[in-house]
Amino acid sequence: MISISLPPARKNWTKMSFASTLYLYPILDILLTPIPCSLQDEVRLGLQEALVNAAKHGNKLDPSKTICVQFSITKKALHWIISDQGFTELPQCTCQTDAWETLPPEESENGRGLCILKQVFDHVFWDEENSQLNLRKEIKKEQINFWLT
Repeated sequence: MISISLPPARKNWTKMSFASTLYLYPILDILLTPIPCSLQDEVRLGLQEALVNAAKHGNKLDPSKTICVQFSITKKALHWIISDQGFTELPQCTCQTDAWETLPPEESENGRGLCILKQVFDHVFWDEENSQLNLRKEIKKEQINFWLT
């Protein structure tokens, strides 16, 4: 089940929560609906990685636990706060911000997620105390033309 709460008056954050699962297609579709088409593929990749990490590493694939996503979309940036009910220590990222070559090998089961997040989003911050991942994607001036208000 997916629960969505619309933002109260004068606030621009929407909140949704759902059972911890790897079946994320409908969740991603909802999260991507208001995003410009030119950014959707890239943002889908990043959000999918973040949500898989929350389900797999945070909630240990326990369907009785939930994942919560708060999101805000403005003309200048896209913001997400993803929280789970587990305790996850985010490893130190050894990847460089502009080098895909530093990703672990494809056959590696772990270690690629944080590098992918840092490639997709302009701001990646792990709040260990609250088990929350904060993501932000800046909207460039040329992308504003595609923006729906």
